Amino acid sequence: MMTKAEFVSAMKDSLPDVFSSKAGAEKAYDAFCAILAKAVSKGEGVRLPGIGSFSVVQRAARTGRNPQTGKTITIPARKAVKFSVAKGLSDGLK
Repeated sequence: MMTKAEFVSAMKDSLPDVFSSKAGAEKAYDAFCAILAKAVSKGEGVRLPGIGSFSVVQRAARTGRNPQTGKTITIPARKAVKFSVAKGLSDGLK
């Protein structure tokens, strides 16, 4: 799996005319992540053509089991982030 440092380095190498330093590429990466997190936290979806889309979904309450005690517990309903892979990207993996 590619790490953040490897990804930032690849961004810098792929776009040398845009990112003159690794620090510039890292700032762009951090800004992208902050914008994505802010949009998702407000309940908005984010669509990245060719990559996929992030959306917020409501997970229903359900029963679960404590693995240490075996006791049945209720897991409350919650919101979660869902990522759907774009068709072009998933087709490229086959």
